[in-house]
Amino acid sequence: MSKKSRKLIRSGVPAAEPAAEAVEVATEPVAKRTFFFLPDAEPVDVDERDLHDLMKQWRHGRATRTIGQVISDSYVTLFSVVLVGAMITSTVLNAQHGATACTTASCNSGRLLLPTAMIFAGYALAIGLSRLFGPVLASAAEGSWLMDAPISRRRLLAGRLVIPVVVGVLVPLLATGLVAALSGMDWRSVAAWALASGLGAAAMVAMSAAEQTREREVLLKGLQLVWTLLALATGVAVIAVAVAWIPAPSLSTEANLRMSLFAVSAVWLLVLVVLLAAALRRLNLIRRARLLSGGSLVAGMQGAMFALDMGLIRDILVERRAIEKGHVRPTKGRGLGPSALVWRDVERLFRSPGTFVPLVLSLLVPYAIDALRMSQLNPLISGLALTAALVPFLGSLRVLSRTGGLARMLPFKTTQIRTAAMVVPGILAVLWAMMTVPAFVGFTDTGADRTAWSGLMAAAITAAAGVFGAVRWVTAGKADYSAPMMATASGALPPALIFNLFRGIDMVALITAPLILGADPLWSVGLAVVVFIGLRGTFNLDELRAEQEAMQRDAARAKTERNDRIKIAPPKR
Repeated sequence: MSKKSRKLIRSGVPAAEPAAEAVEVATEPVAKRTFFFLPDAEPVDVDERDLHDLMKQWRHGRATRTIGQVISDSYVTLFSVVLVGAMITSTVLNAQHGATACTTASCNSGRLLLPTAMIFAGYALAIGLSRLFGPVLASAAEGSWLMDAPISRRRLLAGRLVIPVVVGVLVPLLATGLVAALSGMDWRSVAAWALASGLGAAAMVAMSAAEQTREREVLLKGLQLVWTLLALATGVAVIAVAVAWIPAPSLSTEANLRMSLFAVSAVWLLVLVVLLAAALRRLNLIRRARLLSGGSLVAGMQGAMFALDMGLIRDILVERRAIEKGHVRPTKGRGLGPSALVWRDVERLFRSPGTFVPLVLSLLVPYAIDALRMSQLNPLISGLALTAALVPFLGSLRVLSRTGGLARMLPFKTTQIRTAAMVVPGILAVLWAMMTVPAFVGFTDTGADRTAWSGLMAAAITAAAGVFGAVRWVTAGKADYSAPMMATASGALPPALIFNLFRGIDMVALITAPLILGADPLWSVGLAVVVFIGLRGTFNLDELRAEQEAMQRDAARAKTERNDRIKIAPPKR
């Protein structure tokens, strides 16, 4: 440090205290800490609250919007909230009015069991998101200079812990309350289910924050598994009541459950206060690397959301999971030709057994829809559920479709690569169709009424729609920002960016449309064949254009060699 800098520092700082007093003060809990620029420089008192206020002032001084723009955006937001709230209120009142006709077993089971399943699902989702993001996190810029300073992290991170806890209360509370209101419960029951969901989810977030300080995940993984299994068991109970496998819950059970849920909410509130106090007390123990990992993940997902690229969001999550896993034991490949790619997909099934969980859950969707008397829309909804479940099994297709250089290194055409990548998901879809045939035939008195052959055809068409929807979702290209833009209220957007939200859904809707409209299933079979030919890359314009350019280059090279050839005149007599 130069003499001028030292002089400037000394000019604005009081004289340093003796070393003995500094040691004595360091043993007591004080609000201020001492920061040294260099060993020979005088100390500077640093207060965390002042530093936080300085950061806030720096951000507010570089605002990019005027007060008029903020008021305009606020007006649009408030108007949208009021409009959507009025629509939801009208729907809830209509559902409450129609609840008087709820006399069947399936209706009573849905009234009591569906909000209960939402409670367990909210707990599992709260733990999963907390483990994924933090819940306490910091950006890379803050970690590079702020978290390295010898200051109290607890005072800086306390506010960032409160925000996830508040979100953990509000989102499950509103979602569960909406489901309970739509199921026809009275307002006291709606409040009981909503409070149990919101306070319990907030307690799960506080527990995740307390475990984050110690970097432990065993307890959180166990609780997440328990809540997921309970939510799954409750969903199965809805189906079991509809087919009369178990007795339906009586209306008197609702009052008992309401009182129990109010007691559970009080217990969750006490647990939330204790865990939140423990997490706040141990915030100083969080390592900087643990804080920055969540911040970088949020930054990456924000960029993907701005591009409306859900596939990129999944790629970010897969990369994070792979980094946490570290390494795997390499295995030797088998087979020759495209069969080697198929064998690699088979090996991934054993390396990632967790990918089977969504596939098993998707088996319950057709049965639940048939039990809820929505058999006409069963192919569409079940096809979308199967599409989401089969996306994790198409990892190799995702890599090869996004990495053109790697695909060109393989001695196969695009059609061969894509066909080989569809083999394993196709086999899983066939097994899925065989296990869901009873749901499409109709296993309840009020469900579908198809013959065995029609039910088999419907299950096979739904399975094909799910596979091709997943392939379409995985192989969709990036948005082309060099193409002509489309003017919107949010600015200029490429047209392909809007259609990214519907990729995969369009294939499922196209294939299952004749089945839903009551047409001959052969129309759906024909559409599935056309979609397969298009998705496997038979008419890949990029590949055809590349082959045409290669042929033109070869023709130009041959013409140049022919013109440069030395011509020898014939001998003269």
